Amino acid sequence: MSRAGHPAEASDLIDVDELIAAYYDRKPDPSDPAQRVAFGTSGHRGSSLTSSFNEDHILATTQAIVDYRTAEGIAGPLFLGRDTHGLSLPAERSAVEVLVANGVDVRVDSRDSWVPTPALSHAILAHNTGRADDDPARADGIVVTPSHNPPRDGGFKYNPPHGGPADTGATSWIANRANALIAAGLDGVQRVRFADLDGDALAEYDFRKAYVSDLASIIDIDAIKRAGVRIGADPLGGASVDYWTLIAEMYGLDLTVVNPDVDPTWRFMTLDWDEKIRMDPSSPSAMASLVARRDEYDILTGNDADADRHGIVTPDAGLMNPNHYLAVAIDYLSAHRDGWPTGAAIGKTLVSSMIIDKVTAALGRRLYEVPVGFKWFVPGLIDGSIAFGGEESAGASFLRKDGSVWTTDKDGILLCLLAAEILAVTGKTPSQRYAELESEFGASSYQRVDAPATPAQKEVLAQLSPESVTVTELAGDTVTAALSHAPGNGAPIGGIKVQTDHAWFAARPSGTEDVYKLYAESLRGPEHLAEVQAAARAVVSAALEG
Repeated sequence: MSRAGHPAEASDLIDVDELIAAYYDRKPDPSDPAQRVAFGTSGHRGSSLTSSFNEDHILATTQAIVDYRTAEGIAGPLFLGRDTHGLSLPAERSAVEVLVANGVDVRVDSRDSWVPTPALSHAILAHNTGRADDDPARADGIVVTPSHNPPRDGGFKYNPPHGGPADTGATSWIANRANALIAAGLDGVQRVRFADLDGDALAEYDFRKAYVSDLASIIDIDAIKRAGVRIGADPLGGASVDYWTLIAEMYGLDLTVVNPDVDPTWRFMTLDWDEKIRMDPSSPSAMASLVARRDEYDILTGNDADADRHGIVTPDAGLMNPNHYLAVAIDYLSAHRDGWPTGAAIGKTLVSSMIIDKVTAALGRRLYEVPVGFKWFVPGLIDGSIAFGGEESAGASFLRKDGSVWTTDKDGILLCLLAAEILAVTGKTPSQRYAELESEFGASSYQRVDAPATPAQKEVLAQLSPESVTVTELAGDTVTAALSHAPGNGAPIGGIKVQTDHAWFAARPSGTEDVYKLYAESLRGPEHLAEVQAAARAVVSAALEG
């Protein structure tokens, strides 16, 4: 019997001391691809226990970032933050050792505490406002986080001066340089021991105050307060915990942090679909304990460890499907943000729901469909040509009320507050509004399933072309398109998408774990969705075996 959705047990917990000891003691083998620096959709991730996230990785990657900054003429401050994973503090200290030795102006949290990804993006953009693209005083940043990954993992992510995730050009350069430094025994890495740093080595920045005090420029906080919306926020043991506390205090909201505990073992979590501890606020299994409290609040929310993802729980529907909530958010914001540019597009990843397409068309806005990865929305959010960018994995951000940029990275705190605003202004929960959208545009059955895949299989899947798909029919419907590139920007999707008039599926390898992700949607109901998924697995299996 599966334990998914059940509380974690002692046998599920990591040994934090062992994890940290391995970070310092184990050395990666540069000839082993699994132990090299590799940037996925959001930075390098791995575990010290598998020699894929160790001190050498971080020292080398940080030096590579310093070298990249120099090559790009970036000489301003570097904002540095970490989440609550057990490996994040050691990795942050390793990064500091290299940054200070290289003379970088490092800005760390003034509370020596956790920094959500959106707060770091906000800080970079605030510093760079009004600066030219070639201004040497531009800032950039590093977030030490593996996002929602299990407690044994660590992550290291670079955000250049645009404030969002680095593009593949930057990450490839950084990864190649880092791997060369590791292969050279760290020759070329400048370093000063953390214990030897004096009190003036690091500058401080109040990420929390800067972010929270600016929320009124993008969310109708007054409406939430006037309506008395009862909010229960669960940080899921992540970096947003103190941010929610300050939001409640600063704005006088009826907001309760339902679980303020921070524990690098995450012993309070319920197990995810694969019986692992994973802080994914879009997962019904990981969010089971919060869903059980759905009747205690008007809106319940969850965030992952670095707060770039959101989960919305309502009394009438429980945990909302991320696609459903994105459709509602787009529908609501387009009607309540008069300051948004009229020609601004709605951005979505091509594995997001067809309902978003229909809502966007009804609004008279242009749809901008891109591969998986929030980096594709960054330029449009900066220049205002994209009003909203969202991913099916429960990550999104949007423009301020006046149409200017807020963050260029995903902001889970923002999307959670928006759910409360929607209820306050319309009197309907987001799930109630979604039911109305389905009655207008049709009912969607959608599911993403993760399946095991070896690194070699993932590589094959990433290279699939439309010619790899020989089927002409999908679950009884004629195949109308097979795509390996996104319609919005022509970028490769790193997998394949097959469409019919009533359904579609997409398969792509995970950038962070040894699984592939199978997305599927049908407008013919859940039984038809199951047929689509079965046909999709057959297509993928044939491709992997061929």
